[in-house]
Amino acid sequence: MSAVAEPKKRIKEGFIGQKMIVLPPNIKKSITNNALIKGFYLTAIGYYPKAAYHDRERRTGSSEYILLYCIDGEGYVYLGGQDHVLKPNTFFIIPRNVAHRYKSSETNPWSIYWVHFSGLNSQLIYERSLENGQPVVQSVPYDSSRIKLYEQVYAVLEHSYHEKEMEIVNINLLSFISSLVYYKQTNPVDYDNDFVSNSIAYMKKHVSKKFEVMHLAKQQGISASHYLRLFKQKTGSSPINYFNLLKIQASCQYLYFTDRSIKEICSDLGFDDPYYFSRLFTKLIGMSPSKYRKTHKR
Repeated sequence: MSAVAEPKKRIKEGFIGQKMIVLPPNIKKSITNNALIKGFYLTAIGYYPKAAYHDRERRTGSSEYILLYCIDGEGYVYLGGQDHVLKPNTFFIIPRNVAHRYKSSETNPWSIYWVHFSGLNSQLIYERSLENGQPVVQSVPYDSSRIKLYEQVYAVLEHSYHEKEMEIVNINLLSFISSLVYYKQTNPVDYDNDFVSNSIAYMKKHVSKKFEVMHLAKQQGISASHYLRLFKQKTGSSPINYFNLLKIQASCQYLYFTDRSIKEICSDLGFDDPYYFSRLFTKLIGMSPSKYRKTHKR
């Protein structure tokens, strides 16, 4: 497991606004005797909003698979010597019985939906989330109906653990996880012509420039309205907000590795107004550029 800087404090749970349900042992046992749902079922479920200092480590792993679905902020999963970064509209499934650690960013804490799941078919679902046999962070566009499905699962669990309720809970849970794992297969049109990935590569190559949506759409040879729809659908963000995020990420590198003034960095990245840059940086990173430089230089 990779070495990481230790946070000031580590919290497993207990966040303001959190939701969490862990099934009692007798309920889990009854599920394993239910032919309809014993193939795939949850053992615990929750939602942690703005989970500052969230940090969980299992040195011997978990007996269940763990889905982490990030909708805001940033966090990290350390697994098998690899570091995986979760950002908004990404998910990751941690395999069972493997040592791991996951934690929220200290400067931009994540908001995550999470599920522990098991069952005879759980390994097959997990394998569908792999790329070249390896667990990876997957990106999916934000979909309000997916969140509604999760809330439906949680609401039924709060109400009852009776047999029919547990059946619909786990049937809907499979739909919820499938909407993530099988997104590419159920939305093939989004991947036929990957204008968005090409546009993001173009942004990265010209991060010092200033672009408007019309220019970015024209560069991809599509209309502005079609470009906006595709970009929002795939990333959950507008093109300009995404481009600004790339600029801020680049500015972090400048602040860390160079002695350029903040005014010079603004100019290098196409910002005319240092005050706007500072506000944007603080909003996205959680601290001012000067504080970021001072903290990380130290």
